[in-house]
Amino acid sequence: MNTQVFKTDGAKITVFLDGPDWDGAATATVGAFTCKTPESGAEVLDQAITFIRTQGIRQILGPMDGDTWHSYRGVIQTDGSPAFLLEPRDSLGELEVLKAAGFAQISGYFSARVPLVQTAQTVPPETANFSIETWDGSDPEKLFDQVFELSCEAFSRNAFYKPISRDAFMAMYMPMVGVLKRELIFFARRPDGTLAGFLFGTPNYAEGPKPTSAILKTYASLERGAGQHLAYAFHKAALAEGYDTAIHALIHDDNLSGLRSAAEHADVFRRYGLFGLKLDG
Repeated sequence: MNTQVFKTDGAKITVFLDGPDWDGAATATVGAFTCKTPESGAEVLDQAITFIRTQGIRQILGPMDGDTWHSYRGVIQTDGSPAFLLEPRDSLGELEVLKAAGFAQISGYFSARVPLVQTAQTVPPETANFSIETWDGSDPEKLFDQVFELSCEAFSRNAFYKPISRDAFMAMYMPMVGVLKRELIFFARRPDGTLAGFLFGTPNYAEGPKPTSAILKTYASLERGAGQHLAYAFHKAALAEGYDTAIHALIHDDNLSGLRSAAEHADVFRRYGLFGLKLDG
């Protein structure tokens, strides 16, 4: 990844020159942005923008560590509740610096929570197109290999998608094997055994070694209705495992999963934004 780090007294930012396309044009991203004061943040951001200009790039996304496979988005609204596992950090100060430089929000996301006793009230309609199964806990490399293939196909339709190599994907996700809880990982499989969808849930270890909430972190599907079945299975399993609360994490405002979260009467507790800047000239 073609990157450049800029530092000033009290601020730091990383430029990723090979970001995802935005409106069909080459785009850089800025991420890993921290600043102690608005002035130090503005100074380091100006250096980053000047550098991007010299590279002939006229579009910038942020906060984003290169692509949507890595950390991106910043908190724009919160009720002050503690961060959950793998959540983007609170970056309101840095976002104000971005906005002052002309960045505008171009995409929105939210996280919501719901008591598990009020979830999974409606059984999804039966289907012969796929069946839901849990991960048996064996061969994690094979698990992530299948997840990689389906993710690339399912997420390729998303805005700001950028392909990733299998090796890069494995390097990100294999270190997570030690914290995976197989009872919260589900697959939707077609009758021929091929993968139609997956859902990764995880205990919210940010609460400590005995968390009371479980996170519906990531799911993707290629078959209509698979997401609904996967979410139903997750909520039932999380309740059976003794968790009190489900966290519906990092959902795009326009995503169908947002409607499902609302149908469970989940309460939004955090909102996030992705911002963009188009440079003149």
